[in-house]
Amino acid sequence: MVRQLLAFVLHLAVGLSSFAAFAQHYPDRPVRIIIPNAPGGGTDTFGRVLSQKLGEIFQQTVIIENRPGAQGNIGTALGAKAAPDGYTLTLAYVSSFAVSPHVYSNIGFDPLKDFVPVALGVRQPYLLVTGPGAAFSTMRELAQAAKSRPNALTFASTSSQTELIGVVFQMMTDTRMLYVPYKTATVAVVELSRGEVDVMVASLPSAIPFVHSGKLKPIAVTGGERIVALPDVPSAREAGYPEFDVSGWYGIVAPAGTPPEIVRILNTQINRVLAMPDVQETLRAAGFEPSPISAEAFGQLIREDYARWGKVVEASKKLKQ
Repeated sequence: MVRQLLAFVLHLAVGLSSFAAFAQHYPDRPVRIIIPNAPGGGTDTFGRVLSQKLGEIFQQTVIIENRPGAQGNIGTALGAKAAPDGYTLTLAYVSSFAVSPHVYSNIGFDPLKDFVPVALGVRQPYLLVTGPGAAFSTMRELAQAAKSRPNALTFASTSSQTELIGVVFQMMTDTRMLYVPYKTATVAVVELSRGEVDVMVASLPSAIPFVHSGKLKPIAVTGGERIVALPDVPSAREAGYPEFDVSGWYGIVAPAGTPPEIVRILNTQINRVLAMPDVQETLRAAGFEPSPISAEAFGQLIREDYARWGKVVEASKKLKQ
């Protein structure tokens, strides 16, 4: 028995030594980050800033691979099936990890079982916007317009989450609007600027250039605080709607089974990137708030949002009845 115990301890020690040596040299080849969306959106903006800086730190190429389709489910499912060795990471966000699992019957992955959280990158409020010629300019005016004409105002939707954010707005204002689905935020923003739809909740990176050029009129930033990129735009709380706190986030996850030491290395270095002054300036100009936290805290955030948006999905079903 003693001999077997000694053999087990020796085996464990050799294994730990080999793993430590492996982790010490990580990464020794290119790392891939799957972004489950098309180039040009908010996820792409964050992913490319992160990949450039991580590449400099690791002295390895960090490749961005855009795999759009099915509301982000195709690329995310691909990431779930990758080898759990730290060389394939996936960009996760609220819609893919907390909304889609409640909306679609089979998305090809389980966000709570098929991934391990690595690092939260940024938090991101959304922007409630309309065209420059719209008759309303505030949340209260929008609510009044929607209430006076049920199902007449059109609400552009670019994902399951933005549709559900519209549900939250309708529930808290007791209004009804007509959804107009779009495949990409880029097209939705352009048509909104032309007055072809009435209102939408847009990601800040896609909307800010149009706001600065006068092609879109901002109504409010979701959540409780104004943002650096649009200091003159009130928050939903200031506008009298504190319940409209529907901010999102982008983070990095790895396939389940990825060694904890690799997760620790990645979390440390991603948080290091987020603390860089030039990175913070770039991200805040795009409407993001860098949010360095532990992998464990990021996992808790995923679980909380998974539960929260599940309740909103159930409420949306009742709204449509």
